[in-house]
Amino acid sequence: MTVKSRSRAGYGQYCPLALATETLGGRWTILVLSRVIEGCATFSDIYRGVPRISPSLLSSRLSELEQAELVKREKVKGAKNARYRPTKAALELEPLLNGLAEWGQRWARDMEDDDLDPGFLAWSMHLRMNTDAMPAERTVLQFEFSGVPTEYRRFWLVGEGGAIDMCLKPPGFDVDLVVSSDIRIFVEAWRGIRDLHAEIRAGRIKLAGPATLKKRFPEWLMLSQFAPIKRKRKGEESKRRPTMRASG
Repeated sequence: MTVKSRSRAGYGQYCPLALATETLGGRWTILVLSRVIEGCATFSDIYRGVPRISPSLLSSRLSELEQAELVKREKVKGAKNARYRPTKAALELEPLLNGLAEWGQRWARDMEDDDLDPGFLAWSMHLRMNTDAMPAERTVLQFEFSGVPTEYRRFWLVGEGGAIDMCLKPPGFDVDLVVSSDIRIFVEAWRGIRDLHAEIRAGRIKLAGPATLKKRFPEWLMLSQFAPIKRKRKGEESKRRPTMRASG
């Protein structure tokens, strides 16, 4: 019997799990696919959602996902850039990826300092702002973090008319509210490991601006979708998990 050689490295097993892992197990692959499933349609949008990947590697991963028939690249007439959309096969993965993220919230290792990426935090937050609770007029939030290199310590979220823009450079508008904190404390609050209200009351997350905006800020921040899931892995993060959420 002649066995056809594989064109790329694999596990050499017919097991469906092995075959699926060959497709999805490359570094960054699942994260890139997740961004496309979440609605990032252009190369630049996807890149903003995985800010530590190199552009060349992102291009390579998108090509691999096209070949695997998980992502479809489309050229839109009159548009400068191509758009990417998930295929039916990719959308079937969405509940599995959400389940994997939920498992990670419960059981994955504690975060290390190198995991605390302000660029990814900015991208995540701009998707999780309660625009219904925010003013209809333009509202500019400036976030400042210690514990990160100086060039990455600030970003801005601009809300207006129910939309949120993320800016890694000054947006050119007056700032309405400044939020400052150590990056780890804020990320742990974002993930639900700490209580946001308690951290604000304790002054570990500082708000500077009009009193009305400071009072309303916690209503605007919806936190990570996985924040309600309790950490189960024993470690420093599980020790900091609040036993009950503060109400205000």
